Amino acid sequence: MRLAIISDSHDHIPHLRKALSLARERGAEVVFHCGDLISPFMVPVLAEFPGPVHLILGNNRGDPHLLEKQVARFPHIHFHGEFAFVEVGGLRIAMVHYPELARGFAATGDYDLVLCGHTHVWKTLQVGGCLILNPGELLGKEGPPTLALYDTEERRVEKVEF
Repeated sequence: MRLAIISDSHDHIPHLRKALSLARERGAEVVFHCGDLISPFMVPVLAEFPGPVHLILGNNRGDPHLLEKQVARFPHIHFHGEFAFVEVGGLRIAMVHYPELARGFAATGDYDLVLCGHTHVWKTLQVGGCLILNPGELLGKEGPPTLALYDTEERRVEKVEF
């Protein structure tokens, strides 16, 4: 199974659409958004992805109440709040916006993959048997927009820049 990991879209509709299109083209079945989606008007764009989407808040929250109401319209989008803890493709996955907290989750040994964002910078870090993955940003503030594709069988990550 292939996972698409994105973060820090900051209301940039064209970049979110492009990332979701690339994810579909490359065979992603599930999307994880690691925070800072921000506005409720971004949810219908996120819903264009046909498979499950997991979404958390970041530090730029917009209006969480309206975001939750918008997400409720799309049964394939799962809004987890601050953190997400899910099992997908046989992997135990945690998602949190902040890299400092991601390192803490990884250190517990309870997860195979921990996803984070916030820094707008692509980074991977191995902590014991857990990979911490920050896909960078969709906004394009710190450089070209990036997303990550993760193969759950090969446990291999690919950086996609656009």
